[in-house]
Amino acid sequence: KSANPQWREQFDFHYFSDRKDMLDIEVWRKDNKKHEELLGTCHVDITALPTKQTHCLELPLEKHPGSLLMLIAVAPCTGVSISDLCVCPLGDPSERQQISQRYCIKNSFRDIKDIGFLQVKVLKAVDLMAADFSGKSDPFCVLELGNDMLQTHTVYKNLNPEWNKVFTFPIKDIHDVLEVTVFDEDGDKPPDFLGKVAIPLLSV
Repeated sequence: KSANPQWREQFDFHYFSDRKDMLDIEVWRKDNKKHEELLGTCHVDITALPTKQTHCLELPLEKHPGSLLMLIAVAPCTGVSISDLCVCPLGDPSERQQISQRYCIKNSFRDIKDIGFLQVKVLKAVDLMAADFSGKSDPFCVLELGNDMLQTHTVYKNLNPEWNKVFTFPIKDIHDVLEVTVFDEDGDKPPDFLGKVAIPLLSV
């Protein structure tokens, strides 16, 4: 019941500079559980923002009255990456040696918050549930560890998709749980859940 809402929420996204993505924002009004109305959209070109500083932006909503006030900071993201199976970081002997040196016992107290390094190879899924009328699915895989979330590309019309991607995460808490979820892409609609597995880091 407000025309001037204050959310004061913070969201972290991984942005890879080679993708040239836009940040798309939508503002919705909800009357009840069934009725929602789009109040406007706005877009931010991340590539146009200088890094290592916080930007205060007042963004007018397109084709609707009102504006959105937000703070955006673009900062270097260390230790998080997505690569193809053939060029994974630990596959390079020199990089593997650097990582081993970084986490050796004598360097344990150099950076207390940097406690580890996790590399996950997502190869494929087998015998997924069919979510479409055609008897197929359009699956993609989402990996979450702490506040980090990365995802594969979508493999269309396939119940046995092969992604062959390598995901790298910095470990900040050894008690975190790696959650791997498979979804079916469904156009503009929310994706359909196809399955999930949770792997505590302490079990690895």
